[in-house]
Amino acid sequence: MSRAPTEVAVAEDPARAAAPTVQHGVAEHPSPAPNPEGDKRYPESMATAELPDGGPFTERGTGRWSIVPGTTDRVGPDVPVRTYSVEVEEGVALPGGPQGFAATVHSVLSHPKSWIGSGDHAFQRVANGDADLRVSLTSQMTTRKLCGFAIPYDGSCWRGDLRRVIINTARWERGAVVFQGNIVAYQQYLINHEVGHALNFDHVPCPANGELAPVMMQQTWGTSNNYLADIGTDRVAADGKNCLANPWPFPRSG
Repeated sequence: MSRAPTEVAVAEDPARAAAPTVQHGVAEHPSPAPNPEGDKRYPESMATAELPDGGPFTERGTGRWSIVPGTTDRVGPDVPVRTYSVEVEEGVALPGGPQGFAATVHSVLSHPKSWIGSGDHAFQRVANGDADLRVSLTSQMTTRKLCGFAIPYDGSCWRGDLRRVIINTARWERGAVVFQGNIVAYQQYLINHEVGHALNFDHVPCPANGELAPVMMQQTWGTSNNYLADIGTDRVAADGKNCLANPWPFPRSG
């Protein structure tokens, strides 16, 4: 990538990098392998945080990001706009390239089922480092440094101190088991979930059996409250409720 990188992010202050603003999970010692043979408390399709098999992804980048060129008009209601840049860590390769990633981010944030559907949020893509949010495709190992790895399953996160929405290359390529191979739907979920943290929304559990999962549920790891509680995720009680995968904050809008 020929553009000058926007910053050095991970090597200079490891202690800071180990403490994300929104860490996905709180357990220092997660439970043994979940859903052992004969355990019927949650269906396997709703309960596994393991990274699915699939195509290759970049495991390690440089810890420096470059802004993807391009801007958009604002989308959403007549409220104060949040600007965002789209950035890719140097050394990361992906199908569709940086422009493909940027197009996906814009298509999600401009969708009426996304956060603009509430009537409270508006977004505009800019091409500078002063954006309110920096949606950053990030290699697996850099993500682990920035987001933590206390629960040893790959995730993504929001780093408020860096203004970065950290999108893990491993999950961007492979998705999550509960989405049953639908990578497009998972990518929509991933952007909506992490931007939701940037909008100050916390994690939530499944509210009722058989319902669509709230977008702020940790669907990367599962849609069963029992399972998420077993591996040590936050704000979830083991109450037997199982939800269905859902990528949108407002799935019945538009």
